Amino acid sequence: MEEPLAPSLTPVQEKTLAVMRRGDEPVVFDQGFVTELIAEATQAVAEFSGRLGGETLWVSKSFLSKVHGCEVLHMQPDDFEWRPASAAGFVAHKAIELALNWRGEVAPAQIVDEALARLADQADTRGSFVAGLSDADWAELRSRAVDRTTKFLQDFPPLPLSAQPVLEAAAKWRPPGTIEMSGKVDLQIGKPFGRESRLLIVDFKSGNRSHHHREDLRFYAVVQTLRQSVPPRKLVTYYLDYAESEVEDVTHGTLQAGLTRALAGIEKHIELKIEGRPPVKRPGFACRWCPLNNECIEGMAFLNRDLADSDVVDVDE
Repeated sequence: MEEPLAPSLTPVQEKTLAVMRRGDEPVVFDQGFVTELIAEATQAVAEFSGRLGGETLWVSKSFLSKVHGCEVLHMQPDDFEWRPASAAGFVAHKAIELALNWRGEVAPAQIVDEALARLADQADTRGSFVAGLSDADWAELRSRAVDRTTKFLQDFPPLPLSAQPVLEAAAKWRPPGTIEMSGKVDLQIGKPFGRESRLLIVDFKSGNRSHHHREDLRFYAVVQTLRQSVPPRKLVTYYLDYAESEVEDVTHGTLQAGLTRALAGIEKHIELKIEGRPPVKRPGFACRWCPLNNECIEGMAFLNRDLADSDVVDVDE
């Protein structure tokens, strides 16, 4: 009897794998630079903690996105609620996590149903949201999650367990003081090997590209470096709808830019929340879900202009 042939990669999978592979030369960062980066971050956190007056501050990618965006929106209470459109990501992530360890052939719809069932049993906000869905919202959420899961399984290269893939990999760093930096990346691939940088960080996105996506990954890279003293080697934003990747090699400049942005965001927050600086309006795409979008003149003008631009694009297409 002939041995079964190993599954061949599709052209899309080959293209993605090519940009993620390690080069022939190992990536090893200068230890002096890493030490100085950690010292800079530690000293800044100590100084900022003093200005916070004892308040604990958790710094994440969403925190930085808000504080560097419209400061008026940043000052509003966080009243985020899950909806089928926004929840599709964590359902798909759970389904993909199960798929990586599934025995036999994986059917996207089957694996999403199992993910939904397991999530509904969780004693947290995600579990409560899934368990309380109406039939229509459950169907919409399932449809969106199946779409994302199918695109991943069909277009992303297969992940061998020897590469130690981890979905929704969390990393936290908290030096002395009252500030903690934390990140949760969609996919982390690779295992430690001394001081060599082997870690690959991948973020999955649906929809269009944004410069914020690269900034999110740079923040992840900084947190991982502060935590392990070994930077990742490469950052990948993978766009599910396009089956395309945007790749950035981690460099000294990448890490310094990421840390500078994080520290600047913390200082802005302190100026606004603790020291009373008036917030600055910065209209942008976040105006679409801002609770003030019906009373903010600048925001309404931006949304009307954005809608008009979108109409033009639709007609041209």
